[in-house]
Amino acid sequence: MNALLTDLYELTMAAGYFAAGKQDEIGTFELTIRRLPRNRDFVLTAGLHRALDYLLNLRFEADEIEFLKSLPNLRNAPPGFWDYLADFRFRGDVFAVPEGTVIYEGQPVLNIRAPLIEGQLPETYLLSALTFETLVASKAARIVHAAQGRYVVEFGTRRAHTPEAGILGARASYIGGCAGTSNTLAGYRYGIPVMGTAAHSWIMAFGNETDAFRQLQQLLGDRTIQLLDTYDVLEGARKVAELGKPLWGVRLDSGDFVETSRQVRRILDDAGLQHAKIMASGDLDEVKIADLVAAGAPIDSFGVGTELAVSGDAPSMGAIYKLVEIEQDGQTRATAKSSPEKQTLPGAKQLFRFPDYDILALHDECAPGSEALLKPYIINGNLVTELPSAEAIRERARAGLERWPAKDRHTEISYELEQLTERTHADLVR
Repeated sequence: MNALLTDLYELTMAAGYFAAGKQDEIGTFELTIRRLPRNRDFVLTAGLHRALDYLLNLRFEADEIEFLKSLPNLRNAPPGFWDYLADFRFRGDVFAVPEGTVIYEGQPVLNIRAPLIEGQLPETYLLSALTFETLVASKAARIVHAAQGRYVVEFGTRRAHTPEAGILGARASYIGGCAGTSNTLAGYRYGIPVMGTAAHSWIMAFGNETDAFRQLQQLLGDRTIQLLDTYDVLEGARKVAELGKPLWGVRLDSGDFVETSRQVRRILDDAGLQHAKIMASGDLDEVKIADLVAAGAPIDSFGVGTELAVSGDAPSMGAIYKLVEIEQDGQTRATAKSSPEKQTLPGAKQLFRFPDYDILALHDECAPGSEALLKPYIINGNLVTELPSAEAIRERARAGLERWPAKDRHTEISYELEQLTERTHADLVR
């Protein structure tokens, strides 16, 4: 895994820690959702698989070290630092909230306990990996909720910021409840159902719509979804009706979905194709889908691309990665940030979940009757928990989302954590 995929200041701090003789001190870092994205009252965690893979395979190659030596910021790094990087491995511990878990503002999703440099270097990658997939999974959950039991298919790779983001977004969307994806590689890599038939260019490649529809039907049989809006939607629906079975359904990609879907439904029903389904796609999001459902549009499924692939209304999230305690000379010292509006809570923590509320506590506290959400994944640099399939993660998410929305849910702070916070912030101003 490319260790240069990080911000420069992580590397300058690493060199500084080494020069100060702090490389063997043990730090605990926590990744926390400081602020929820816009229009969100929760997030659905995703991206842990990439975070763990990164940590388990983090290495510096010889040519990368030579590049670092050429940087002005690192010209004063001690010679021993380069030998340290050549032998670098992550040997720490990782506790994390399982993917597919509903998390609220102010709650930690991952903590790392490791020698100081090993805990510092991953900050940039971990924030990126966890934030992106969490944003998309959360958006998917909202869209699926709006669809009220109708299938939602993820169509977003062509609108994603990179092709790889499209693959990861497809996975996150599936975790969030989408029925499948148009991305074939995501299906191959993660076992996600793959869906899709033909585009407008298929229709245009033939002399007339009927020939295009017939050829697609011969290829796909009862999985055929005919795209109706290349020319005239209703005329296209009549041609599909004349061809009859086999047919899964039709897709509308533009226009007034409410009125058009009603007209198309009548055409199909009159031809004895009551089983045929109607899919709608084209610039949809949870608000538009909710409006279509409320209007009673006879639409059976939705294809969602752009708004889902980039979490259009909320493309960023206030996640932070902070040092919360450090062990020096056999003594543990809690650490915290005290600046206005950005204060952090000190100490390694555990998040306990009860049916109606959560408790944020110190890592060595107990809360009988709850689920401790931060679970061990890496101990002493070795993976100790088998990662579940995307299907299993999706099921965890489904169970957690059954109680959403839960506007009265709250997070309590344990007495021990409150006391440590008061002591730590008092010490900071002395």
